[in-house]
Amino acid sequence: MKSARYALSLVFAILTLGCATAPQPTPATQVGAGLIELSTYQKSVARITQEMTSNQRAYAKMVELCDGIGHRLTGSKNLEKAVKWAVALMKKEGHENVGTEEVMVRRWVRGNESTTLLLPREVPLIMLGLGNSVGTPPEGIEADVVVVTDEEELKALGDTVKGKIVLFNNPMPPWTQEKGSHYGHTVRFRVHGPKMAADQGAVAVLVRSVTAHSLATPHTGTLYYGDAKNKIPGAALTAEDAEMLGRMQSQGERLRVRLKMEARFEGEVPSANVIAELRGREKPEEIVIISGHLDAWDVGQGAHDDASGVVMAMEGLNVLRKLGLRPRRTIRVVLWTNEENGMRGAKGYVKRHADNLKHHVAALEADSGGFAPDAFGISITDKAKEKVAADQMRAIMTMLAPVGNIRIKPGRSAADVGQLAKKGVPGIGLYTYGAKYFDYHHTHAGTVDKVAPSARSGSAAALTALT
Repeated sequence: MKSARYALSLVFAILTLGCATAPQPTPATQVGAGLIELSTYQKSVARITQEMTSNQRAYAKMVELCDGIGHRLTGSKNLEKAVKWAVALMKKEGHENVGTEEVMVRRWVRGNESTTLLLPREVPLIMLGLGNSVGTPPEGIEADVVVVTDEEELKALGDTVKGKIVLFNNPMPPWTQEKGSHYGHTVRFRVHGPKMAADQGAVAVLVRSVTAHSLATPHTGTLYYGDAKNKIPGAALTAEDAEMLGRMQSQGERLRVRLKMEARFEGEVPSANVIAELRGREKPEEIVIISGHLDAWDVGQGAHDDASGVVMAMEGLNVLRKLGLRPRRTIRVVLWTNEENGMRGAKGYVKRHADNLKHHVAALEADSGGFAPDAFGISITDKAKEKVAADQMRAIMTMLAPVGNIRIKPGRSAADVGQLAKKGVPGIGLYTYGAKYFDYHHTHAGTVDKVAPSARSGSAAALTALT
């Protein structure tokens, strides 16, 4: 029993950091075989929550990033500006070891693009090319369109797909708190649709935008060619236009489209993760990461994805320093680069810090928008430890009741910290209340006015308190 309690307390130490100003332990909360002295941390959590929800510093940071710099596609001048902005601001706030860690990334450029329906009537279709797509010839690709719902319908068409453009019209179900966004169910056609269609001889792919609600707004996002021998262009249409084409096909109409895309890669260029720290008072060699990704698509401002997470991490470190809450372990902010279309930032971090990952005791990331907190995911390669950690995190959430009834989702983290989780580092992802997240995701509408400061501050408080 003694060894079991020691192991459990060690896992708990991964998840909560005793602060220098915390009171002495008082009665404990029973979780499984382990004793968690939650009251040890209650005062610090209350101070963090009060500070986070009573000022607008994080929102001011978001306005600077979104309005002052704008969208931040990997390899762009805007992302370079954002890296310099983050470094300068965190140095100004007095953090330790502020700097960058360079990684090489592929520069993808959208260029001009258009989609025109030619038959049964001529009309421009609202579109966005998919990230990492190849382009079309200068004159474009003109071909008949076949509309399918899923892989089975595509396979059933066999060789009749050759020389045609495939449109995947797969609707995204509405978000529910029980089942979430259904993102994985729908996004597979955006990610893998071009390869699926190319394997059957298609010349291009169109996909219904990944959203359950649309006001004629197209959504971009990356595609993945994998080992495809033939790479074909991919673009997203609005939900409305995808539905229209589906109706036309069901009525026996011939569909013909001209697709023009100047999309291209322009080689490898340098980018960087941004790093800053609050050094630990007892075990500075042990690291807890709090993070968001600095890059964003080249439309809108990337306010929910992921300027919100960036400023949560930045202001989290700032609040701990302002309140004099120096933890036992080192808190390291990491603002990842290239999450959207390559993951080079996270993969580069894992490679650079390979010999030191054993000292990374947790990695937290906010990458689900600036809404109110809904859940934390926890992913650990050792599933027995993951179960213990999930139970203990549920107990921790009782301290965060002032900002929401936050659930725990075992087996989930977030994209960047997921790269560390593969190497055994406990990965933790913040999930916000996502009813409207995919209204704005990867669109021109992803602007700072869509983020409610009070909701975002609640999520920032939860993220920082857990850290």
